[in-house]
Amino acid sequence: MIKESELILKEGRVYHLGLSKDELADTIITVGDPQRVMRVTMHFDQVDTIVQNREFITHTGRIGSKRISVIGTGIGPDNIDIMINEADALKNIDFETRRICDKLKPLTIIRMGTSGSLQADIDVDDILISSHGFGIDGLMNFYDYPKSAFQKAFLHEISNKFPQLVNMCIPTIFEADNHLLESFPVGWHRGMTITAGGFYGPQGRELRLKQFMRPVIDQLTLFNFRGHRFCNFEMETSAIYGLAKLLGHRAMSINAIVANRVQKTYSQKPQETIDRMIKNALEVIVEKDL
Repeated sequence: MIKESELILKEGRVYHLGLSKDELADTIITVGDPQRVMRVTMHFDQVDTIVQNREFITHTGRIGSKRISVIGTGIGPDNIDIMINEADALKNIDFETRRICDKLKPLTIIRMGTSGSLQADIDVDDILISSHGFGIDGLMNFYDYPKSAFQKAFLHEISNKFPQLVNMCIPTIFEADNHLLESFPVGWHRGMTITAGGFYGPQGRELRLKQFMRPVIDQLTLFNFRGHRFCNFEMETSAIYGLAKLLGHRAMSINAIVANRVQKTYSQKPQETIDRMIKNALEVIVEKDL
């Protein structure tokens, strides 16, 4: 039995998301910016549920017969830890008995976010799908899981080539769901995404404080492992991929590239690029019933 202190419920609703069991769809779109929730659901035929609790905003509705929830998580892996664990609890824990359900419900979780490119050939206003989430944020080290042969080999290579990075944090690596990857257009870029625990120092941005990552970023852009390269920096993907994998859910992250860290440029039309990503992704989700 899961104790009250471990799974906190308020009148049948999970503590942070504020949702009850019937208010969450099996397909979930996550966005970091809560205001982006409405930019997604403006494409819906109907919205049945609107719930806001703390910084978490959820809209659940339909496009045709496809039921979808959109959750504004706020920024960072800490909020993803809350969102995915509570979404899973809504589907896979019996709130009356406080026991894990005998039959587990897999969720489809698709992130629609913004990101900065780490490659000169992935320009601002491009769209990128994360083949992997490389975590330098530390979240997944709090969970117990066996590493695959790929994870072991990849992290061994990282340890050899970036000892200064490994001394600062314990990196993790998780793959996107292959079925979701194959369902999206081949014309979009694909590559490894680095998930950081902050926007400035952890991603090598320097304002008034000196930081550690700037010289490492130049090296990361050149890294290649079995044809995989680091393509962008952001703050959620690795946490989404890791938690989804361990809980038996399918996950994928789509990124509107609004900055290029190599060329030092920023999009002149970021909202247009984000809206194009949302529209195109929703068409695939509905058409292929993801």
